Amino acid sequence: MKILLILVSSCFLLIAIAQADSSQQLNIAPQPSSVQFGTVKLIIHQSFSVRIEGHHEVRLDRAVQRFMNNLSRQTGFPFGYAQADSSKAVLVIRTDHASKPVQDIDEDESYTLEVTNSGATLSAPNPLGVLHGFETFLQLVEITPDGFAVPAVRIEDKSRFAWRGLMIDSCRHFIPLDVLKRNVDGMAAVKLNVLHLHLSENQGFRIESKVFPKLQGMGSDGNFYTQREVRELVNYARDRGIRVVPEFDMPGHSTAWFVGYPELASAPGPYSIERRWGVLDPTMDPTREGTYKFLDKFIGEMAAIFPDTYFHIGGDEVNGKQWDSNPKIQEFMRAHGLKTNHDLQQYFNVRVQKIVARRHKIMVGWDEILNPGLPKDIVIQSWRGQDSLAQAAKLGYRGILSHGYYVDLVWPAIQHYQADPMSGAASALSPEEQSRILGGEACMWSEYVSPENIDSRIWPRTIAIAERLWSPQQVQDADSMYRRMDFVSRRLEFLGLTHRSSYRAMLSRLSGTANVAPLRVLGDVIEPVKNYGREQLDTESGPVPTSATPLNHLVDAVAPESEAGRRFTATMNALVFGKFSDAVAEAEIRAQLESWRDNHARLEPLIQNSFLLKEVEPLSLSLTSLGVAGLQALDYIDKGERAPDDWKAQQLAMIEQAKRPKANLQLAIVPAVQTLIEYSAGNPGKKP
Repeated sequence: MKILLILVSSCFLLIAIAQADSSQQLNIAPQPSSVQFGTVKLIIHQSFSVRIEGHHEVRLDRAVQRFMNNLSRQTGFPFGYAQADSSKAVLVIRTDHASKPVQDIDEDESYTLEVTNSGATLSAPNPLGVLHGFETFLQLVEITPDGFAVPAVRIEDKSRFAWRGLMIDSCRHFIPLDVLKRNVDGMAAVKLNVLHLHLSENQGFRIESKVFPKLQGMGSDGNFYTQREVRELVNYARDRGIRVVPEFDMPGHSTAWFVGYPELASAPGPYSIERRWGVLDPTMDPTREGTYKFLDKFIGEMAAIFPDTYFHIGGDEVNGKQWDSNPKIQEFMRAHGLKTNHDLQQYFNVRVQKIVARRHKIMVGWDEILNPGLPKDIVIQSWRGQDSLAQAAKLGYRGILSHGYYVDLVWPAIQHYQADPMSGAASALSPEEQSRILGGEACMWSEYVSPENIDSRIWPRTIAIAERLWSPQQVQDADSMYRRMDFVSRRLEFLGLTHRSSYRAMLSRLSGTANVAPLRVLGDVIEPVKNYGREQLDTESGPVPTSATPLNHLVDAVAPESEAGRRFTATMNALVFGKFSDAVAEAEIRAQLESWRDNHARLEPLIQNSFLLKEVEPLSLSLTSLGVAGLQALDYIDKGERAPDDWKAQQLAMIEQAKRPKANLQLAIVPAVQTLIEYSAGNPGKKP
């Protein structure tokens, strides 16, 4: 026994470490629940093979084939797949039993992955855990002097929340099936498990109805998913451990319904597809029995296409103006004792919930549907915040959080990372009440996205949200998150996601040349204005933006968060904190500033040659000014001199100009250069 123990420890010495330490050593996102490290590694040879033991099903075979294909992309080895002999298999899959025919929110998604220098074992209660374990294994593969390898580890992993979703709005701008599929692949890579499809809106009705064909026939501009395509997507997602939940917004956000069926509306037609967005007046008539007969048939048809237990009815942002101006609706409200429009919507929700329940589905809706008159099994999706999520939990309702996860607002990843379903008012809930919080969803509303740039708006920042919903709550290290997010972001390209490649292509179109280097220098340090700033600026400066507005400007190409700006800021902060004692870091800063100082001269010919780039010339000039000011500040610091007050005042005035958005863009490096200027004027003295 002693000899055996010595042999085991020599090839796989396990070292227990804290969560914070594990994040510094593995490029895994989401970070696993528990990691133990060994001292060796498993070399990936071209003879790499897999065997399935225990429960076996066709879905597992397909999963292994995808795993081998992805491993081939990462290593360049032409792997095939055929079940290996148990004695020869490098990776052994052990599964206890099948998952449910329709994926359920309560299913166990845990797995255990153990890697030694001689092989690996992936164990899970059911195929869902195997799917997650495959993704972790792929993230562990790295290039080493000895070849492609996986470090020796023992990972025991499980999800913190059962509902980890991504909502994609296909209505304001239509998102084709192939784009949805590649984003499903991205979701699977980071262990998200719910694709929420927003399928009806003022701007379009995006699914084929054979019962009511004028819905897509007149309300979609020809851009919709056939029922065959939807079933294909549902099966594609299920193979990857992802549920598909449809949303049909009602009674508001519903103009596209009325183009073909105006009798559903609370005011007479005719109606046309809406090109604007926002909270608009058209609303379903909750007082007509015909409305519910229509919805009963429609929901029945859709329930047969989407097997998931949950069915989303929207229910948000009803302004009630059509109800207020309709005498028959007002008479109905008086006759039924409905004092407010909220009461009328509650009446509507109760009727619709019964229709949904008859189809053996559970109703989901946004905050506005919350009312004690609805059954306790419904789910509230909170876009307003943790307070409304907590309120729902206290009333006995389950909920999911989306407040803080709106990726269309182009926030930095850290801002999403810090949003937690259990923070704020939710943190004060009892354990029973907290158990009603199912998780959260990132939301990709599509006012300003197209098939070309949607990937860059979802990824890589959604990786941070995925980690918040999967990993233990104490996983909070932002630097670690960014390091691992950057690594996984590059890996996502192997799956066909275009969040990085589309940037290069769009820059080439903007400049009219393949030589996009000077445009990229500018593009790498700018970001779109945050929140709803773009819509406000567009409205103030020109025509109201619509779904027909071209998305072909630089603001549509650049990333929501500047990676170069973030790294420059981090280096600058470290330099200032260290009183400029790091010569290598200072040289890096100086080289970057010189590049920015000189870039406008290189970019100017491209600007003059492209009508789409003329609007960014002020940004380019500001970047040059920032480079000049930063270099001057460095010179003062290097000489041990205090920058003159009048120079500081001039530079800070320039900084204020540089902070102002231009062409819906903002320079991400301005605060860091301001820090450098202020430090140089603060009598730093001689450098150590």
